[in-house]
Amino acid sequence: MTPPRLALLMDPREEGWPSMDLVGEALLEGLTALTPQVHARALRPRMPAVLRRLPRVGTRNAAFNADRVLTRFGLYPGRALLARGQYDAFHIVDHSYAQLVHALPAARTGVYCHDLDAFRSLLEPEREQRPAWFRAMARAQLAGLERAAIVFHNSQAVRAELLAHGVVPESRLVWAPLGVSPEYRPAPVAGHADLSEAVLAPLGGRPYLLHVGSAIPRKRLDVLFAVFAAMRARHPALRLVQQGGALTAAQRAQVDALGIGDALLQPARQERSTLAGLYRRASAVLVTSEAEGFGLPIIEALACGASVVASDLPVLREVGADACTYAPVGDVPAWVDAVTSVLSTPGARPSRATRLARASHFTWEAHTRTILDAYLGLLDGHRR
Repeated sequence: MTPPRLALLMDPREEGWPSMDLVGEALLEGLTALTPQVHARALRPRMPAVLRRLPRVGTRNAAFNADRVLTRFGLYPGRALLARGQYDAFHIVDHSYAQLVHALPAARTGVYCHDLDAFRSLLEPEREQRPAWFRAMARAQLAGLERAAIVFHNSQAVRAELLAHGVVPESRLVWAPLGVSPEYRPAPVAGHADLSEAVLAPLGGRPYLLHVGSAIPRKRLDVLFAVFAAMRARHPALRLVQQGGALTAAQRAQVDALGIGDALLQPARQERSTLAGLYRRASAVLVTSEAEGFGLPIIEALACGASVVASDLPVLREVGADACTYAPVGDVPAWVDAVTSVLSTPGARPSRATRLARASHFTWEAHTRTILDAYLGLLDGHRR
């Protein structure tokens, strides 16, 4: 039989979501290696600069967001409509693009749901209030997710939320955990340039805590900064490296008020081989989030042999198991105690062997195989 043609609908690169880029590109690479079984192609339009070209307003964040909306709800659905007859099945890599299901044959389309944040204003309006225009977009996204033939999820915590809110029936859910890229290893990988030493040069060899993630509210950078300020009072040489977040005015004000600006390093986005070096060199990696769908930095850090202190969330315990140290969400004194224990008492933290063993459970090969098998089963059912 002719191998099925599978389209991967990925986020435009201009969106600037490294985690979504990684998930889509790792899946495409894995499927390409299975070419005798499937012909996979990426469908990834550019995000055109429409409002960003306008004088005076083009440099504002609102112009960028307007171009995002035009792409998500105009250009990309149009491209999807044109692709309907070119592929046997369609895989939407990011659930925030689930509105594309409306332009595709829903019975042959799957969506990967990383978390339910995009739909929170509809499912739990008491927790997240949004304006009417935002809820209208979320409604189109949620309706697309509900129509999809398959909904993949990265954790049992996300699965439980999907079922609790009645988004999709259990029969359409497929568990496909994320994987660890080959760059994340206890030692640098030959052929992959690790520039972490140069990135960390401003620290002058001082020890540092590392946080990898954006500056959106659920990442709780307020907790990160408060914990670091308390730790620095005990260890003046300690520094903080935060990778991936563009601080808001309120976050910058907190940094100033805590007097930690001179000890905070925020390098530009780095390639995975360099990020792996940052993990390996860190005294500890902190994951202070109050909500997550998976927690990719946890398994990346563990794969590099790093010690991890994470928020005590069910999903992060699911991912990190006994390989991490946990602290209550938002409890700064408890976090300070946990980080102090990790830094000063090696025997109090999970062993390096435990950390590496836990990371080995997550591979992109398994992720790819699970997704491909789900589509092969779906298409086989249609042929029958």
